[in-house]
Amino acid sequence: MPPRLLSLDVFRGLIMAFMVIVNTAGTGDAVYPPLRHAKWHGWTPTDVVFPSFVWIIGVAISLSLGRKLDAGAARGPLLLTAARRTAILFALGLLVYAFPTFDGATFRILGVLQRLAICYFFTVAIFLYTGIRGQVIAAVSCLLGFALLMFYAPVPGYGAGNLDVERNFAHYLDRIVLGAHNYAHTKTWDPEGVLTTLPAIGSCLIGLLAGHLLASKRDLAVRTTGMLIIGNVLIALAFMWDPWLPINKSLWTSSFVLLMAGLDFVMFASILWLVDGLGYRRGLSPVVIMGRNAIAVYMASELIDVTLQAIPMAGTTMRVWLYETFFAPLASPMNASLLYAVSYMLLMLGVAYLLHRRGWYLRA
Repeated sequence: MPPRLLSLDVFRGLIMAFMVIVNTAGTGDAVYPPLRHAKWHGWTPTDVVFPSFVWIIGVAISLSLGRKLDAGAARGPLLLTAARRTAILFALGLLVYAFPTFDGATFRILGVLQRLAICYFFTVAIFLYTGIRGQVIAAVSCLLGFALLMFYAPVPGYGAGNLDVERNFAHYLDRIVLGAHNYAHTKTWDPEGVLTTLPAIGSCLIGLLAGHLLASKRDLAVRTTGMLIIGNVLIALAFMWDPWLPINKSLWTSSFVLLMAGLDFVMFASILWLVDGLGYRRGLSPVVIMGRNAIAVYMASELIDVTLQAIPMAGTTMRVWLYETFFAPLASPMNASLLYAVSYMLLMLGVAYLLHRRGWYLRA
């Protein structure tokens, strides 16, 4: 196995580019349906983005720490390093949501980077102190444990087993644990909340197991075929589970974990064969550059967008002014909104390129 799989950077970069596009539509009133999250049960292509990042983290842990263990590194220092990186990543997530007001009474405690940090730490710990069998057991336990809590843990006033927005156990926990520090758009629950982090760790552990397959000494064609088979099995299991525990990104349900992980296996296997198998390289530099600095790109994307929304301009905000002045006149509302998002993504590519030229990489 080479020190770094180019295909993993390509996959991460493609996911990052798509994330920026879906997060920065010119106007939320005019967005193509595939570029929106599912309102509740069900899924859209947009819902694939975040769990793919979690899955990729698991793959990267398996490859990078596996090499270090093979070289004789001690587990204790590796875990301490992971704890430090977790703290940095969590703090960066707090910065994203506290900026620009830094209101200590209401800023969001959990969120995208915070979930990545938590998943990273627990997956590293499980990887360092268990074998493949233990990692499989841990992943299954995360998914089954979440399902059992959702079905059997009672919510005061509503009972157990409710899966609608306000009466489910996960959101009950968010209300009592996070309080005013929930997601600003929901106020009472967080899509990256307390209980839903448990199956998210399962997503990362499934990526970890994918990394074991990638690191094996089998022929690349065998590894690619194995990933395709595993991916399709996971997708089938997800749809079999869906009638009882619906696929739902906001709850990060166990069926959602299986579906997204299955799609990741299939998508990455295709990229793996194309890039590392057939040696295709043409036109991939932009996504590789973005993929190698995904955390920095994400932070720049969020902080610049918040800044544009905070700056007053011509009776509105600079963000709205830019969209209405330069993009809205060019096309229909949906196409103008998409054009703004693509332009913003290209701006983030420029940020990634500048960081790349200087050799600056934010790896927490």
